[in-house]
Amino acid sequence: MAPRFLALAKELREELAGFEPALYSGADCAAVVEALAGTEKACAAAKTRAALRATECGVHREAGFFDAEDWLARTSGTSAHQAREDLKTAERLADCPATKQALLDGALSMGEAAEITKTEAECPGSEHELLAEAKREGLGTLKDKARRKRQEAADPDEARRKQRRARDVHGFLDDLGLVQLRAGLLPEIGIPLLNRLDAETDRLRRQAKKEGRELEPRGAYAHDAFAAMLEGQGKGKAKSADVVVVCDLRAWRRGHAHEGEPCHIVGGGPLPVDVVKELSEDAFLKVVLHDGVDIAMVCHLGRHIPAELRTALELGPPAEFEGVTCSVAGCGRRYGLEWDHEDPVANHGPTSYQNLKKPKCWPHHQEKTAADRMAGLLDRAIKRLEERGPP
Repeated sequence: MAPRFLALAKELREELAGFEPALYSGADCAAVVEALAGTEKACAAAKTRAALRATECGVHREAGFFDAEDWLARTSGTSAHQAREDLKTAERLADCPATKQALLDGALSMGEAAEITKTEAECPGSEHELLAEAKREGLGTLKDKARRKRQEAADPDEARRKQRRARDVHGFLDDLGLVQLRAGLLPEIGIPLLNRLDAETDRLRRQAKKEGRELEPRGAYAHDAFAAMLEGQGKGKAKSADVVVVCDLRAWRRGHAHEGEPCHIVGGGPLPVDVVKELSEDAFLKVVLHDGVDIAMVCHLGRHIPAELRTALELGPPAEFEGVTCSVAGCGRRYGLEWDHEDPVANHGPTSYQNLKKPKCWPHHQEKTAADRMAGLLDRAIKRLEERGPP
């Protein structure tokens, strides 16, 4: 079996080496991409499962490697960290048969399988839900959902101790002489920083667009925003640490949260109640009462979004209140979001919670606007004025 399998793998490599995209149409190349994407996933699964078996038999030591991940990293041309994660995923597949089959079928990547199997180990019974999420939304959204599940299953006090032990900031110079930073910040520090950075980045990008300058990648504006913030020159929200904490009133009074009682920084995961109380001693708090209050009733007829409505929108769907991402399936962007009127203002669409609760990133907002224009929704206001005639 093994010699035949190896011969087929060699034959596939030879065929791939002879592939010349210029000889095929765009549609043919797109079909090749889809086919090879599935093949690549299946190959990665087979390789990792074979590597696990080989290392269990001690082959890596015979090759002169003390650690299995070092051998796999050298063989695969990846980092030791990635090799270690892949081997752990291969081990966990035994307890996740549906995920294993999807991986073998080429319908799932190793990264997606890692998220599902890791979460299943910590939150038994979550495999099928996350597998459906991976097939529907992709890796980015899957990571967010899996992370939330693991955080919800963890003890908040133990998670807090791990956060404090793992906090970290360090930097180094890259080949261009740029200073690269890597930081692991406590959520009450990191989330306000990211919120301020996003606000200033969006402001600088809007300013460049307004002035007619050629737009640069978002990361370039984020760099300039970060520099401005360090110098105390940011404007608007860049000068205020805007952080929203959600804490169930029952948990606040009791001193600890029970299941189903949210207590977290929006966008930053669960916190012990005592930490939330510490934050409240020196903070401006945004309060949303959702028990018995229909926040969908926050509404007015203009385009401007009132502060109260914006707060409700930015919390994300109740009762989890985990913040917001682009509402277009498979996108998952958390930055540069715009509150899109599902029923356009020009079509008498209200500025209400129900009409605004599907935020979109700038590219997807533009697509939605173009679709509304094609549907004639943006022209109706003009037609109404024309029918009304001069005053």
